[in-house]
Amino acid sequence: MAVEMPVAWDASEYNMKHKRRGQAVIFNHDTFDTNDYAPREGSKLDVKKLHETFTSLLFEVTIHNNLEYSDIKEAISALAKEDHSDADCLAVIVLTHGEREGRLVPRDSGVFYNVEMLWKPFTADKCPSLAGKPKLFFIQACRGKKLDAGIKVKQRRSIEFDSSPPLCKIPTHADFLFAHSTMEGFYSFRNPDKGTWFIQSLCKELNSTDNLLQILTRATRRVTQLESESNTQQFHEQKQVPSITSMLTRDLYFHPKS
Repeated sequence: MAVEMPVAWDASEYNMKHKRRGQAVIFNHDTFDTNDYAPREGSKLDVKKLHETFTSLLFEVTIHNNLEYSDIKEAISALAKEDHSDADCLAVIVLTHGEREGRLVPRDSGVFYNVEMLWKPFTADKCPSLAGKPKLFFIQACRGKKLDAGIKVKQRRSIEFDSSPPLCKIPTHADFLFAHSTMEGFYSFRNPDKGTWFIQSLCKELNSTDNLLQILTRATRRVTQLESESNTQQFHEQKQVPSITSMLTRDLYFHPKS
């Protein structure tokens, strides 16, 4: 199968000059059908900030609240079947509880779903109108029960800084990016009054004119500078670091549209 590349073969940047920026779809879960998972207080603050941030980046934002597993699967399937030819990219954001090995919790929390269910329908062979375009997945969820107490370090006083062939192949799994709020196996922290560390840090950085990986690096640093406060000793003074996996093949800038 051959699809049209949206950018020159040797281009260093993604083509962000399509008619539309693309869709940003948010799956927010803050209530669950069983007592196994507590309500995610503060998640609405993340949703509000995400809506503001992605709208400012010219995305068309859709918010799904507390869907069951079958509804999530249906929404993803419908999104993958749409024609994204006139869009720059796609963003999918999930806010929920999570477990090890990429398992995420829907409203009907007796059933887990895997991160793969979210992104596999968008590989280049299954969704050709997104071939060669960025597909961004941001996952705010725990990935296990481990805690990171951090380690104290001394700060340094000063720091010194010294034309392509007509038909080419691209890997079907190219041009994806996965940004998890924490490392595999570890907790992810949320403040009921302020939102989650990761989403709030991400939104503070996303309006930058830098490329996305630089933005994510700074968002990661913001998260690492935070420390938990809890009346439960186990969860007091704990740390967190996001985990970014990139298969992007070009620099990604959210340039303004004329």
